[in-house]
Amino acid sequence: MQDSIFTKIVKGEIPCYKIYEDKLTLAFLDIHPAQPGHTLVIPKRQIEFLWDLPDEDYAAVQATTKKVALRLREVTRKACIGVKVKGLDVPHAHIHLIPFDNVDEEFYAVPDMLAEPDHPALAKLAKTLAF
Repeated sequence: MQDSIFTKIVKGEIPCYKIYEDKLTLAFLDIHPAQPGHTLVIPKRQIEFLWDLPDEDYAAVQATTKKVALRLREVTRKACIGVKVKGLDVPHAHIHLIPFDNVDEEFYAVPDMLAEPDHPALAKLAKTLAF
């Protein structure tokens, strides 16, 4: 299996705006966020679908998701943290965490995937969110 972009991030071959890391998981900012603070939580092991993860990895991803969601809520002061598991785009299990106050911000926001990422804003936010 070819390394996914997320595996390349885990290996340090591609930089990311890291929020949290432990032995089994990594959480980092999405560079094309639906909302400021949009974070991806991944297992370090490349397995395409969340539901196919071994139990230990699945439990670790869920624990990291909760930890990061609570931190996002605290820092962004948004009412809710949306959770999306789409299983698309990257063949590496991942969970999207999206801070929002209303449904338009979370479910209907469409990021501009062609826009240049706002690297200074992402770096500043990652520093604020980092554990």
